[in-house]
Amino acid sequence: MTKRIVNVVTNVGHYDDPSHQTGLWLSELTHAWQVFEENGFEQTLVSPAGGAVPLEPRSLKFPNYDKTAKAWRADPAKMALLETTAAPEEIDSADYDAIYFTGGHAVMYDFPDSAGLQRITREIYERGGIVSSVCHGYCGLLNTELSDGSHLVAGRKLTGFAWQEEVLARVDKLVPYNAEAEMKKRGAIYEKAKLPFVSYAVVDGNLVTGQNPGSAKETAKKVAAALR
Repeated sequence: MTKRIVNVVTNVGHYDDPSHQTGLWLSELTHAWQVFEENGFEQTLVSPAGGAVPLEPRSLKFPNYDKTAKAWRADPAKMALLETTAAPEEIDSADYDAIYFTGGHAVMYDFPDSAGLQRITREIYERGGIVSSVCHGYCGLLNTELSDGSHLVAGRKLTGFAWQEEVLARVDKLVPYNAEAEMKKRGAIYEKAKLPFVSYAVVDGNLVTGQNPGSAKETAKKVAAALR
Protein backbone atom coordinates (compact mmCIF):
# COMPACT_ATOMS: atom_id res chain seq x y z
CA MET A 1 0.00 0.00 0.00
CA THR A 2 1.32 3.43 -0.96
CA LYS A 3 1.73 5.70 2.05
CA ARG A 4 0.03 9.08 1.86
CA ILE A 5 1.10 12.32 3.52
CA VAL A 6 -0.76 15.60 3.90
CA ASN A 7 1.60 18.59 3.99
CA VAL A 8 0.30 21.68 5.77
CA VAL A 9 1.13 25.18 4.48
CA THR A 10 0.05 28.71 5.43
CA ASN A 11 -2.29 31.27 3.85
CA VAL A 12 -0.82 34.27 5.71
CA GLY A 13 1.40 36.77 3.92
CA HIS A 14 2.49 39.26 6.59
CA TYR A 15 3.12 39.85 10.29
CA ASP A 16 0.79 42.03 12.40
CA ASP A 17 2.66 44.88 10.72
CA PRO A 18 1.58 44.49 7.06
CA SER A 19 4.82 46.09 5.85
CA HIS A 20 6.70 43.00 7.04
CA GLN A 21 6.02 40.12 4.66
CA THR A 22 6.15 36.46 5.57
CA GLY A 23 4.68 33.19 4.27
CA LEU A 24 5.74 29.59 3.64
CA TRP A 25 9.45 28.92 4.16
CA LEU A 26 9.78 27.16 0.81
CA SER A 27 12.70 24.80 1.50
CA GLU A 28 10.85 23.36 4.50
CA LEU A 29 8.31 22.07 2.01
CA THR A 30 10.67 21.22 -0.87
CA HIS A 31 13.22 19.28 1.21
CA ALA A 32 10.52 17.14 2.79
CA TRP A 33 8.56 16.77 -0.48
CA GLN A 34 11.69 15.41 -2.18
CA VAL A 35 12.32 12.88 0.60
CA PHE A 36 8.69 11.75 0.59
CA GLU A 37 8.71 11.54 -3.22
CA GLU A 38 11.88 9.43 -3.19
CA ASN A 39 10.10 7.06 -0.81
CA GLY A 40 7.16 6.72 -3.19
CA PHE A 41 4.66 8.46 -0.92
CA GLU A 42 1.61 10.25 -2.33
CA GLN A 43 1.37 13.86 -1.20
CA THR A 44 -1.36 16.48 -0.79
CA LEU A 45 -1.15 20.14 0.23
CA VAL A 46 -3.65 21.57 2.71
CA SER A 47 -3.85 25.06 4.23
CA PRO A 48 -6.12 26.49 6.95
CA ALA A 49 -8.28 28.39 4.44
CA GLY A 50 -7.49 26.45 1.26
CA GLY A 51 -6.28 28.19 -1.88
CA ALA A 52 -3.15 30.28 -2.38
CA VAL A 53 0.04 30.14 -0.33
CA PRO A 54 2.36 33.18 -0.12
CA LEU A 55 6.12 32.60 0.08
CA GLU A 56 8.39 34.01 2.78
CA PRO A 57 10.71 36.44 0.95
CA ARG A 58 13.71 35.53 3.09
CA SER A 59 13.37 31.89 2.09
CA LEU A 60 14.03 32.92 -1.52
CA LYS A 61 17.47 34.37 -0.82
CA PHE A 62 20.90 32.81 -0.32
CA PRO A 63 21.69 30.64 1.62
CA ASN A 64 18.09 29.47 2.17
CA TYR A 65 17.24 29.34 -1.52
CA ASP A 66 18.74 26.01 -2.53
CA LYS A 67 18.33 23.84 -5.62
CA THR A 68 15.15 22.12 -4.41
CA ALA A 69 13.46 25.47 -3.80
CA LYS A 70 14.69 26.87 -7.12
CA ALA A 71 13.48 23.77 -8.98
CA TRP A 72 10.04 24.09 -7.37
CA ARG A 73 9.69 27.73 -8.41
CA ALA A 74 10.82 26.90 -11.94
CA ASP A 75 8.13 24.20 -12.28
CA PRO A 76 4.72 25.66 -13.24
CA ALA A 77 2.90 22.49 -12.10
CA LYS A 78 4.53 22.67 -8.67
CA MET A 79 3.78 26.38 -8.31
CA ALA A 80 0.17 25.67 -9.31
CA LEU A 81 -0.06 23.33 -6.30
CA LEU A 82 0.58 26.36 -4.07
CA GLU A 83 -2.30 28.25 -5.69
CA THR A 84 -4.84 25.47 -5.23
CA THR A 85 -4.29 23.90 -1.81
CA ALA A 86 -7.13 21.94 -0.24
CA ALA A 87 -9.07 23.24 2.76
CA PRO A 88 -9.19 21.02 5.87
CA GLU A 89 -12.85 20.12 5.34
CA GLU A 90 -11.88 18.56 2.00
CA ILE A 91 -9.46 16.19 3.73
CA ASP A 92 -10.55 12.79 5.02
CA SER A 93 -7.90 11.89 7.57
CA ALA A 94 -8.56 8.18 6.96
CA ASP A 95 -6.85 8.61 3.58
CA TYR A 96 -3.52 9.63 5.17
CA ASP A 97 -0.77 7.93 7.13
CA ALA A 98 0.99 11.12 8.23
CA ILE A 99 0.65 14.88 8.53
CA TYR A 100 3.62 17.23 8.15
CA PHE A 101 3.41 20.89 9.22
CA THR A 102 5.76 23.23 7.34
CA GLY A 103 6.90 26.53 8.80
CA GLY A 104 7.64 30.17 8.14
CA HIS A 105 6.59 32.78 10.70
CA ALA A 106 3.22 33.08 8.94
CA VAL A 107 2.04 29.80 10.43
CA MET A 108 2.12 31.37 13.91
CA TYR A 109 -1.06 33.18 12.88
CA ASP A 110 -3.20 30.63 11.06
CA PHE A 111 -2.08 27.19 12.27
CA PRO A 112 -2.80 27.18 16.05
CA ASP A 113 -6.55 27.76 16.02
CA SER A 114 -7.58 25.92 12.86
CA ALA A 115 -10.24 23.48 14.05
CA GLY A 116 -9.98 21.64 10.73
CA LEU A 117 -6.25 21.06 11.06
CA GLN A 118 -6.72 20.02 14.69
CA ARG A 119 -9.31 17.43 13.62
CA ILE A 120 -7.05 15.92 10.94
CA THR A 121 -4.09 15.86 13.33
CA ARG A 122 -6.02 14.29 16.19
CA GLU A 123 -7.56 11.60 13.98
CA ILE A 124 -4.24 10.63 12.36
CA TYR A 125 -2.47 10.63 15.72
CA GLU A 126 -5.07 8.62 17.60
CA ARG A 127 -5.05 5.80 15.11
CA GLY A 128 -1.24 5.58 15.26
CA GLY A 129 -0.34 7.66 12.20
CA ILE A 130 2.61 10.05 12.20
CA VAL A 131 2.23 13.68 13.27
CA SER A 132 5.24 15.78 12.29
CA SER A 133 6.36 19.38 12.01
CA VAL A 134 9.44 21.44 11.25
CA CYS A 135 10.48 24.85 12.57
CA HIS A 136 7.41 27.06 13.26
CA GLY A 137 5.21 24.22 12.02
CA TYR A 138 4.96 23.09 15.63
CA CYS A 139 2.63 26.03 16.21
CA GLY A 140 0.07 23.81 14.47
CA LEU A 141 0.29 21.46 17.46
CA LEU A 142 -0.03 24.12 20.17
CA ASN A 143 -3.78 23.87 20.70
CA THR A 144 -4.53 20.39 19.36
CA GLU A 145 -6.37 18.31 21.94
CA LEU A 146 -6.91 14.57 21.94
CA SER A 147 -10.35 12.99 22.39
CA ASP A 148 -9.84 12.94 26.17
CA GLY A 149 -9.32 16.72 26.23
CA SER A 150 -5.57 16.57 26.94
CA HIS A 151 -3.03 18.47 24.80
CA LEU A 152 -1.42 16.24 22.19
CA VAL A 153 1.99 17.70 23.10
CA ALA A 154 1.65 17.29 26.89
CA GLY A 155 4.46 15.14 28.25
CA ARG A 156 5.89 14.61 24.76
CA LYS A 157 9.45 15.34 23.65
CA LEU A 158 9.56 17.73 20.71
CA THR A 159 11.45 20.58 19.10
CA GLY A 160 10.73 23.62 16.95
CA PHE A 161 12.14 27.06 16.23
CA ALA A 162 13.85 28.24 19.42
CA TRP A 163 13.40 31.66 21.00
CA GLN A 164 17.17 32.13 20.74
CA GLU A 165 16.81 31.64 16.98
CA GLU A 166 14.02 34.26 16.83
CA VAL A 167 16.39 36.74 18.50
CA LEU A 168 19.27 35.86 16.19
CA ALA A 169 16.96 36.16 13.16
CA ARG A 170 15.95 39.62 14.48
CA VAL A 171 12.25 38.92 14.40
CA ASP A 172 11.69 38.59 18.16
CA LYS A 173 9.96 42.02 18.13
CA LEU A 174 7.73 41.04 15.18
CA VAL A 175 6.41 37.63 16.19
CA PRO A 176 3.00 37.46 17.92
CA TYR A 177 4.22 35.16 20.75
CA ASN A 178 7.11 33.03 21.96
CA ALA A 179 6.33 29.60 20.49
CA GLU A 180 8.93 27.78 22.58
CA ALA A 181 7.49 29.21 25.81
CA GLU A 182 3.91 28.45 24.72
CA MET A 183 4.85 24.83 24.01
CA LYS A 184 6.33 24.47 27.49
CA LYS A 185 3.14 25.96 29.01
CA ARG A 186 1.19 23.11 27.41
CA GLY A 187 3.41 20.53 29.06
CA ALA A 188 5.66 19.70 26.13
CA ILE A 189 9.21 18.56 26.87
CA TYR A 190 11.01 21.00 24.59
CA GLU A 191 14.47 20.10 23.28
CA LYS A 192 16.89 21.94 21.01
CA ALA A 193 20.35 21.55 19.51
CA LYS A 194 23.36 22.92 21.38
CA LEU A 195 23.94 25.39 18.55
CA PRO A 196 21.29 27.51 16.77
CA PHE A 197 20.33 26.82 13.16
CA VAL A 198 21.89 23.35 12.93
CA SER A 199 19.79 20.36 11.90
CA TYR A 200 18.03 18.76 14.86
CA ALA A 201 15.06 16.41 14.95
CA VAL A 202 13.27 14.59 17.77
CA VAL A 203 11.22 11.39 17.59
CA ASP A 204 8.83 10.53 20.43
CA GLY A 205 6.65 7.62 19.38
CA ASN A 206 4.52 8.78 16.45
CA LEU A 207 5.45 12.45 16.99
CA VAL A 208 8.37 13.65 14.81
CA THR A 209 9.59 17.26 14.97
CA GLY A 210 12.46 19.33 13.55
CA GLN A 211 13.89 22.53 15.00
CA ASN A 212 14.56 24.92 12.12
CA PRO A 213 14.67 25.25 8.31
CA GLY A 214 17.88 23.22 8.15
CA SER A 215 16.09 20.31 9.86
CA ALA A 216 13.44 19.67 7.19
CA LYS A 217 15.32 16.90 5.39
CA GLU A 218 16.28 15.09 8.60
CA THR A 219 12.73 15.38 9.89
CA ALA A 220 11.28 14.00 6.66
CA LYS A 221 13.72 11.08 6.70
CA LYS A 222 12.64 10.24 10.25
CA VAL A 223 8.97 10.42 9.16
CA ALA A 224 9.74 8.11 6.23
CA ALA A 225 11.54 5.66 8.52
CA ALA A 226 8.58 5.65 10.90
CA LEU A 227 6.18 4.96 8.04
CA ARG A 228 8.29 2.08 6.76
